[in-house]
Amino acid sequence: MAGHSKFKNIMHRKGAQDKKRAALFSKLSREITVAAKMGTPDPDMNPRLRLAVNTARGQSMPKDNIQRAIDKASMGDADNYEEIRFEGFGPGGVSLIVETLTDNRNRTVTDVRTIFSKNGGNMGESGSVAHGFERLGLITYPASAGNSEKMLEAALEAGAEDIQSDSESHEIWTAADDLHAVVGELEKSVGEPEGAKLAWRPSVEVEVNEKDAATLMNLIDALDDNDDVQTVWGNYDVSDEIMEKLG
Repeated sequence: MAGHSKFKNIMHRKGAQDKKRAALFSKLSREITVAAKMGTPDPDMNPRLRLAVNTARGQSMPKDNIQRAIDKASMGDADNYEEIRFEGFGPGGVSLIVETLTDNRNRTVTDVRTIFSKNGGNMGESGSVAHGFERLGLITYPASAGNSEKMLEAALEAGAEDIQSDSESHEIWTAADDLHAVVGELEKSVGEPEGAKLAWRPSVEVEVNEKDAATLMNLIDALDDNDDVQTVWGNYDVSDEIMEKLG
């Protein structure tokens, strides 16, 4: 992933997301609907919904789509989704956390297990890899939001813990409990973020060679292609040179 920050290397290839716009909007809609159903349909009064809407806007999701997702929950038309977190291992000793929203637990468990087994991975028990990650808040801004000095100052003043900037973006990390408050302060100083959500950041990263990286990216792409999978997190570190070869 040439030129991309460590976080984008940890998460998954952005290029793959860009090619799957419709699928991405579907996943964003599901998160918005679940957030609205769990609380009030007013983003100003529902922190989780507000973050979901912010992320959807950051991905250029049309306003009508966002409102339909909220209305679906308000009118009681939404399916009952369950949040399930899976943990597993990929090639090269990589640890993966897979977050899902599903209306059919058995289907999702079977699908995720199958994807792991067919793509060089293994499902683990609950808690088998999560101990190697920190649960934090992650706020993302495009590089155009400001230079690294400006963003660092704004992030620290807002109460963030860490920031990583590169030529494409700024990733601001916060304590999980501070995420909503930090987003609110940043909106005042630098505008609405491109994304804001709870994230899993690895304590230690695993360097992956070219052969394992190819298999790992196939595994992550297969997981990401599943409709029930919302986000895939991992502790892998793949060099820019290898990512360029993988395309």
